[in-house]
Amino acid sequence: MPRLIAAGEDAPFGLDDLVEALAAADFDPRDEDSFAALGPLLARLGRNPDFLAELAIDELKGRCEDQHRGNGYGAQVFLLRPPDGRTVLRANFWPAHGDPLLRASGPAAFYYDLPHDHNFPFLTYGYLGPGYWSDYFEYEGNSLAGVPGEDGRLRFVERARLAPGKLMLYRMRRDIHVQLPPDSFSVSLNILGADPAQPWLDQYRFDIGRGVIAEGLTCTGAEALLAVAVHIANGADLAASFARTHPCERMRVTALDALASARPDAADAIFERAAGAASRYVAGHARTRLAMRTAP
Repeated sequence: MPRLIAAGEDAPFGLDDLVEALAAADFDPRDEDSFAALGPLLARLGRNPDFLAELAIDELKGRCEDQHRGNGYGAQVFLLRPPDGRTVLRANFWPAHGDPLLRASGPAAFYYDLPHDHNFPFLTYGYLGPGYWSDYFEYEGNSLAGVPGEDGRLRFVERARLAPGKLMLYRMRRDIHVQLPPDSFSVSLNILGADPAQPWLDQYRFDIGRGVIAEGLTCTGAEALLAVAVHIANGADLAASFARTHPCERMRVTALDALASARPDAADAIFERAAGAASRYVAGHARTRLAMRTAP
């Protein structure tokens, strides 16, 4: 399960203080202990009972312009400050079962009942309310090929909630959780670790009943653009080059899919060649595509 971190007992401080402390901190988001050391700073902000309400009121007075400009998340997330390339600071809202917001939007809008991991580490602190529940699992993401249907070798840990004052580190490609509504409306605070490689690292949805990877959840803008470009101009040549040599395995699979879409008559041959690739990821996805094409 996520790593529990001692929250410390230092006095509360404000958002500006946290931003200043993070700017001065020397940390590596890829190093678990280094990133975990930022946890007590988040807890100090979490002991400030007023900052979030004051920030929300200011946003409402300004018609939420800052959120509209910089917040790439859904309405569940309140971005505390624009991302700075090292961290993302946010508050997450968690409605309870009976709350009108959940009834109106449905559970998917809040990622409830969605078994998933993360392709970045993040710290979380129970700020307001009793805290959302989670079923926690562990797996070794770096040992898997990452193909849908692959046995994730999941280990169930426990069902627990993010209680007020609880501080945890969700470990990248290690912790899986199925989030469930809290007993009453709750808010959590997060520090997300940013890394230039993050968009190219897979995040997965899991089929808990079968214990397997259900699908990948990550897609970069470049992948979406390639799917369009292959149908126009010389995009097919670029896609063929990416399918052979791109350093990101997921982009290689995206290129294969794009080529097969542009040339349906050659799709079987495209995937058959890729099924012999040295990469377990590329070969596994190609075999999956072939099986889907031949299924009755």
